[in-house]
Amino acid sequence: MAKYSVHQQPVDTLLSWIKSGEIAIPEIQRPFVWKPKKVRDLIDSLYQGYPVGYIITWRNPDVKLKNGELSAGKKVLIDGQQRITALTAAIVGQRVLNKNYKEISIRIAFNPLSERFEVLNKAYEKSPEWINNINPIVNDEISITKAIRKYLELNPEANEDLVEDRIENLKRIKNKQVGIIELDSTLDIDTVTEIFIRINQKGVVLSNADFVMSKIASDGQYGGNKLRKLVDYFCRLIVDKDFNKHILDNDKEFVSSDYYKALSWMAQGHDDLYVPNYMDVLRVAFTNRFSRGKFSDLVALLSGRNFELRTYESEIAEQSYKKLSDGLLDVVNKSYYQRFLMIVKSAGFISNKLIASKNALNFSYALYLKLRNEGMGENETQFYVKKWLVMSLLIGRYSGSSESTIDEDIKQINEKGIQEYLSQMERTHLGDGFWDFGIISDLESTSVNNNAYNVYLAAQCNAQSVAFLSKSMKISSLIEQRGDLHHIFPKKYLSDNGFILRQYNQVANYVYTEQATNIKVGKMPPNVYLDLVKKEIDNKEIKISTIDSQAILEENLMANDIPKELVNYTHENFKDFLVERRKMMALKIRAYYETL
Repeated sequence: MAKYSVHQQPVDTLLSWIKSGEIAIPEIQRPFVWKPKKVRDLIDSLYQGYPVGYIITWRNPDVKLKNGELSAGKKVLIDGQQRITALTAAIVGQRVLNKNYKEISIRIAFNPLSERFEVLNKAYEKSPEWINNINPIVNDEISITKAIRKYLELNPEANEDLVEDRIENLKRIKNKQVGIIELDSTLDIDTVTEIFIRINQKGVVLSNADFVMSKIASDGQYGGNKLRKLVDYFCRLIVDKDFNKHILDNDKEFVSSDYYKALSWMAQGHDDLYVPNYMDVLRVAFTNRFSRGKFSDLVALLSGRNFELRTYESEIAEQSYKKLSDGLLDVVNKSYYQRFLMIVKSAGFISNKLIASKNALNFSYALYLKLRNEGMGENETQFYVKKWLVMSLLIGRYSGSSESTIDEDIKQINEKGIQEYLSQMERTHLGDGFWDFGIISDLESTSVNNNAYNVYLAAQCNAQSVAFLSKSMKISSLIEQRGDLHHIFPKKYLSDNGFILRQYNQVANYVYTEQATNIKVGKMPPNVYLDLVKKEIDNKEIKISTIDSQAILEENLMANDIPKELVNYTHENFKDFLVERRKMMALKIRAYYETL
């Protein structure tokens, strides 16, 4: 017996399903990733009668209720969110969010004479040959007779029969068929997940978090639709404070709920250190409350999956929605959120550019919430969260596809406790071999997004180190002010002496310096500009740097992990300098980690 059905539905019917809630589309509240030209291409394909791919839905599993009856679930959208959002934008006229969370309209213009579609711009808007917006015609906002008459008034020489025929064809877009593949409710979650993964191996992928959002958006029985809003609204408010007015004006029901009370503080809150998107929020909530890491497990649990009996039960679904609700309320809690950011900053990570792995932050926040909920003291919790964050960054624990790693780590912590599992991770990954060789090798890089180098900068911020050749300017201040990195051996000097970019742009040749100092150093070799600094100190005429004593100069070199022999170095010593500085940087990172 087939486990899915394939059929065709007109665009109009598909849009009516969305309006009635038969299919929930969570993407409406999140950034629309298609470019406007892709929306144009979709409309053109429908007009021409070309296939536009299939919309794939999964009827929610039938959940066994307490009275023994089976519930009838709504459809969960597995694939096609971008196409449906594009249709609602172009045909219904609904505004969508761009990547900066700004609402925009996507207007598609149509030229009946050439039968061309284009994204509306000033040129098309001024040309009488173009219908500025197909939405009113396709969406029945104006009659077809009026549309034809208006066009012919602007284009009196146009062929009336041709114009009438083509505007009528435009109107018929809503009647064009779209393929629907509906997966049967009897399919188990593992099979649906496998189908989901295979579908999204190409093109604009639908993440596992999107799968979860589709699931909760389609739920009205256990409040999943409100949870979806909690996630979306919180993520939106982080980057767009004005959106709070939209919530207050247009979603009175949500405003009256405890969920709005929990997140409303973000309308005034501000911090760009940790800006979670909907996937991050779900990740933290799920990892914290369920001690799992795979989103496919969350979909199964929200569907009421009994993993032992392979059945679906309402009690499990209800409990899972309650746990997810508790987890999300933890994430958006003002006190918890700000306390976590304080912990991250206290470890020296004062800027988001020092943290290349968002999942390292996600897991650390989940760990903070978990330890707090288990009753661990604040000081002890801070200690383990900082240790875990730095350790995971140093070894690149959550680089790339990390869902399985997150799943393993949270289960191990749940089973063994954070103290034992952290010690196990340190023995496995942070032995003498790592500190003596591994971290030094990691620092042999030209990338400023290098985890080892970013942890080094965090160590300098944590130690309140001063900038190179500065008496009082802190490195942390330059990072916060988005100050520039400069070269200890000036790149023009090295380039003039035969060195190439991947040599002079090594991170071990980078240092934070005040811009005025860097300009005065110019392309002088270190032995020359440091000799000038020493002479200025002796003559009490401070020009290049702000350092006014020999002792402070020596302290400054030490604070920036620069060999004191630099005062004698030319380009001939550059390679030896890099080797020595990497060793010194590694020693600072190790001392920093061990004293967290």
